[in-house]
Amino acid sequence: MGCAVYAAHAQEERTLVWAEEFDTPTLLSDVWNIEIGDGCPTLCGWGNNERQIYTATNHRIENGTLIIQAQKKDEQYTATRINTKGKRAFQYGRIETRIKLPQGKGLWPAFWLLGENIDTVGWPQCGEIDVMEYVGKKPGEIFTSLHTQSSFGNTINTKTITCPDIEDGFHTFAVDWSEEKIAFYVDHTLEYTYQPPYRTKENWPFDQPFYLLINLAIGGNFGGPEVDDTIFPQEYIIDYIRVYQ
Repeated sequence: MGCAVYAAHAQEERTLVWAEEFDTPTLLSDVWNIEIGDGCPTLCGWGNNERQIYTATNHRIENGTLIIQAQKKDEQYTATRINTKGKRAFQYGRIETRIKLPQGKGLWPAFWLLGENIDTVGWPQCGEIDVMEYVGKKPGEIFTSLHTQSSFGNTINTKTITCPDIEDGFHTFAVDWSEEKIAFYVDHTLEYTYQPPYRTKENWPFDQPFYLLINLAIGGNFGGPEVDDTIFPQEYIIDYIRVYQ
């Protein structure tokens, strides 16, 4: 079934508890942190040998969307990375976003979450929920993944989803997260469910609040190593983020 096909599925009655509709002139400072630089000195290359520098000027809000632009100028790649750490965090519920992907070899846009206790326990003990990852070198595919201490940082709780039309227009990506499982959806179709038979600290760090991240990486362990310099500039467009509980 193509990923653009809507598939109705039963859901519990939910209430919208938070939404980012990108309807203000700039990002709200009480919601978003703008990360700057290359991750050094603590996390050089943002932990993945990424090639971009994140700036405060590679994004804008326009027509109710957040537009992140990847550029190459003077042999330097630039883009944007933002998060809600210390400002907005959520535990359980349905977290959904509507996105239009950039295209081209070397691009690596993502929408993901990290455990709020990351500064105390580190990664991957804090847990990571990758709602959507796309790498331009593999067109027509979407990646959903979870990282826990039991995976020792390796991406083993994951699914590669074939979506032949994923580069066309906007698509929705969501996780439905409960005390027992995390289910991943692409365009309202259930694609992958993580539900360990026994939940331990090592395989289930998902019993705490998580904060949101949006970024557009270039190159790196997953997005690279080759980058097609003829594609720039490219835009990663986020229409909304909505949380239901």
